[in-house]
Amino acid sequence: MDLSAINPIILVAALISAATPILLAATGELVAERAGVLNLGVEGMMITGAICGFIITVNTGSPALGFVMAALGGATLSLLFAFLTQVALANQVASGLALTLFGLGLSALMGQSYVGIKPPRMGDVNFGPLADVPVLGPILFSHDPIVYLGLLVVASVWAVLKFTRMGLVLRAVGENHDAAHALGYKVKRIRTLAIMFGGACAGLGGAYISLIRVPQWTEGMTAGVGWIALALVVFASWKPWRVLLGAYLFGGITQLQLNLQGAGVAIPVEYLAMSPYIVTIIVLVILAKDKSRAPGSLGRIFHASQ
Repeated sequence: MDLSAINPIILVAALISAATPILLAATGELVAERAGVLNLGVEGMMITGAICGFIITVNTGSPALGFVMAALGGATLSLLFAFLTQVALANQVASGLALTLFGLGLSALMGQSYVGIKPPRMGDVNFGPLADVPVLGPILFSHDPIVYLGLLVVASVWAVLKFTRMGLVLRAVGENHDAAHALGYKVKRIRTLAIMFGGACAGLGGAYISLIRVPQWTEGMTAGVGWIALALVVFASWKPWRVLLGAYLFGGITQLQLNLQGAGVAIPVEYLAMSPYIVTIIVLVILAKDKSRAPGSLGRIFHASQ
């Protein structure tokens, strides 16, 4: 065991990268839940985005186009959930679980001929001399564009929810969809758009795993990240900045267990690999009784005739 082999600066920089897919997926799910929709299909949308982005990147040589198509793939799959829950009025929990299973199966089928292929890698943002600043340079100014896009998405969602009429309407729909409908707001339309935004963010998060974190295609490679993102929304009490902190917490745990494995810590690898999920369970148990911050209409089916 050699803990001196773990460079804290590289560790912190790596945890920012590791947190990005969780951050993107959780922020998208937060918007959907603030609109009153509980979408358990995050894992399915992430894995669909992962394979869509991978296929487009490999065939075009453009990671940027791959990420665009990954967002489109996630948003398109989310329309299935929107149809089931907003048009067919199906149960949201059952529909979300079905979406995850469908996404996992669809991605496995689409990715059969792409196993073992290395995609072109997206370059880091060039910050010039800032990247050479001791400590802060490697931590803050040595990442790919999607890392900074994730931070921008969080800041934008926070600003929209807090300061704009659009955010006020979205929150009103999530708190009391009957009252919002009585005021003339199109509840189903608003929720469908929120679901699509969540799908697009999940797709981006999935593509980040297949194009940058790994980078390669492996069946089921999201490996529960979507479920952690769902838990993170609850952990964050449906607040964007808490999602950011929570994503760095879970990303840090994930990265730390990888570094501990590399340092030869005398703990079975299986226990280290379990650690992010164990922490997720512990956090949910601690917060299980605090439901006061949840949107009032979360998970409830809206009937326009009422």
